[in-house]
Amino acid sequence: MIGGLATALIIAALGCAAWALGMVVLNRHINPVTLGLLALLEVALVVQAVIGIVNLAVTDRQVAGGTFVGYLIASLIVLPGAVYWALGERSRWGTAALVVGCLVVPVMIVRMNQIWGHGG
Repeated sequence: MIGGLATALIIAALGCAAWALGMVVLNRHINPVTLGLLALLEVALVVQAVIGIVNLAVTDRQVAGGTFVGYLIASLIVLPGAVYWALGERSRWGTAALVVGCLVVPVMIVRMNQIWGHGG
């Protein structure tokens, strides 16, 4: 894993969570600015997934590959699922689901770093 990319993704996801929390407090619905921020975060997560899978393929260290790839794939699914929920539920609770989705991403990245660094 690339530590700088992981750190940047964690900061970006927490920033998106703070943005969405502000929208919850103001009782606002998801808007194009929010969708743009989340799209950028999702693109960065795709880059992380590609780099992670390539690094896993060429590494000689002991890594729980299935678990690692599972976290990579799950990190790609969380945000679109949260956005789908936020778009479908037009109350503040839909946006709150987006906050939760954005908070799940950093947890998954930290766990991927633990798996990568300690082999499981």
